[in-house]
Amino acid sequence: MKIAGQTAIVTGAASGMGEATAAALAAGGAKVALFDVKADVVRATAKRVGGLDVVCDVSDAASTEAAFAAVRQQLGPARILVNCAGIPDFAPVVGPDGPLPLERFNRVIAVNLSGTFNTIRLAAAEMMGLAPLDEGERGVIINTTSIAATEGSEFTAAYTASKGAIHSLTIALAREFGDAGIRVLAIAPAGIRTPMMTMLPPQAQQAIEGTMPFPKRLADPKVFAKLVLHICDNTFLNGTAIRLDGGARGAYKVLKPTGD
Repeated sequence: MKIAGQTAIVTGAASGMGEATAAALAAGGAKVALFDVKADVVRATAKRVGGLDVVCDVSDAASTEAAFAAVRQQLGPARILVNCAGIPDFAPVVGPDGPLPLERFNRVIAVNLSGTFNTIRLAAAEMMGLAPLDEGERGVIINTTSIAATEGSEFTAAYTASKGAIHSLTIALAREFGDAGIRVLAIAPAGIRTPMMTMLPPQAQQAIEGTMPFPKRLADPKVFAKLVLHICDNTFLNGTAIRLDGGARGAYKVLKPTGD
């Protein structure tokens, strides 16, 4: 799909990989809607990259339905959806204060997994009503997983579970939406210098850099955006999760439990 002139929605677009993706799509001529729950930040980001800021909590059905309606009215229905919204929770399942509260687990699942499904269901419904482009394509949906989805990651049980589920959801929906001409893929990044990564202590970031075969550094979020552009352009990519990890294999520790 050629992105010029197409409407694109990017969730979690206020910063990190979402911001980089929104900027790249806008630079390529797409009409970009930036979804994020942080109103002031997404407004500033949208102004900087040249897009429409839309305050949206992807874990809330009404909020997301209103956001899609705003995009339809101002930019037209979207043919491109990039799901970058997500939150971490760095904690052991059983720590010094006892078991992890279920509410913390459920919150991560609500944003990462349910939020991804929430936007997909709305975007796919719109795409199915659009006229087909070349080869019958009506749209492309790109989700964000993680190497944690397949490798696991200690002390991030909710995050890892959510990303593993998104990986499976991506493959299932690529099959389900295939006859409608909608591609569904995921990118599984690691070692990207995002706000989530910078939440880790410097020594943890250095340890992660050390696990990278080559190059031994954290990557700029722009590498994620470049892959998004390629996925949009290459219609033979479908139904898979593409690792974007500098060749890293095996999960890394993000923290150690404190206390006994």
